[in-house]
Amino acid sequence: MSMSYKSAGVDIEAGNEAVKRIKKAVESTFSPQVMTGIGSFGSLYDLGPVLKNYQHPVLVQSIDGVGTKMMVARLMGKFDTIGIDLVSATANDIIVLGAKPLTLLDYIANDKLQPAIIEQIVEGMAKACRENAISLVGGETAEMPGTYLPGEHDLVGIVTGIVEKEKAILGDAICPGDKVYAFTSSGLHTNGYSLARKLFFEVGKFSVDSYLAELSSTVGDVLLTPHINYTRPILHLLAENIPIKGMAHITGGGVLENIPRILPSGCGVTIHKNSWPQQALFAVLNQLGDLDEDENEMYRTFNMGIGLVMIGAKEIKAQLQQALHAFPTFKCYEIGEVVPGESGVRII
Repeated sequence: MSMSYKSAGVDIEAGNEAVKRIKKAVESTFSPQVMTGIGSFGSLYDLGPVLKNYQHPVLVQSIDGVGTKMMVARLMGKFDTIGIDLVSATANDIIVLGAKPLTLLDYIANDKLQPAIIEQIVEGMAKACRENAISLVGGETAEMPGTYLPGEHDLVGIVTGIVEKEKAILGDAICPGDKVYAFTSSGLHTNGYSLARKLFFEVGKFSVDSYLAELSSTVGDVLLTPHINYTRPILHLLAENIPIKGMAHITGGGVLENIPRILPSGCGVTIHKNSWPQQALFAVLNQLGDLDEDENEMYRTFNMGIGLVMIGAKEIKAQLQQALHAFPTFKCYEIGEVVPGESGVRII
């Protein structure tokens, strides 16, 4: 019997077809600084024009994925928004340092490559990149039969950005008396899905098509709601020279684990419940899991409706609200304050 790579489970022709399908979407994200097209061994990005705007530029990078949210996309057979999630998850991680995202690289792995699914994923990614002036400069699709379950995908992204060294936001100026401001999330974003899936699909016995009146939506649609990208409003606030001392993207670890990452020694944070709009999704998850006895489990696993936190003096509240008139869909809420003590978050 004649053996081939295809008979071993890897279809090179399918890979070529996927590249053909995504070429136009990928190239639609290119800025004039992109020097290489799709298919190159590496990507070239001309930093010359960018660096003219910086005195001491610092490279900022982060890597992230979409976790088991991809399993919800598979259950729904809907992959056109998961790429948006990837761009938001990575870009938000560097925007909190004050950095402007420039490029994105993606990695898509699966057991059997299906060009139509790759096309949906990348088109969502490209849409989000265009909206936030990020160039999708390269990617990799890996077909690995035996490593992934049938129909399973893994999606990872690496974002690269730039920040002026003196303007990097590291949180070291945060002090007791500062206020905590927050942008709301659109739902779970890309974290807590292992618990959320267990609660909805195993405990609640729901399917992605189950309609819940409390959510005014199906379970699948709520779980697949795209992760909000805060790049544009944050860059606008920084361009307005609003003195933000620290920012935290509320990702894995929720409110309790992410805010302390930016707090200097001797500072903790108190968060006031109900000081931002409460989302029915978290109440439903709480009820399904009977998590009332350990409230910290909710705040450590989920973002609880908070997508990004900013810390600054109480005087900046009016400045934030005024500047955000340019982005009417982004509302900023004062949700707490910095207090003296051990680094940590207390919910009251």
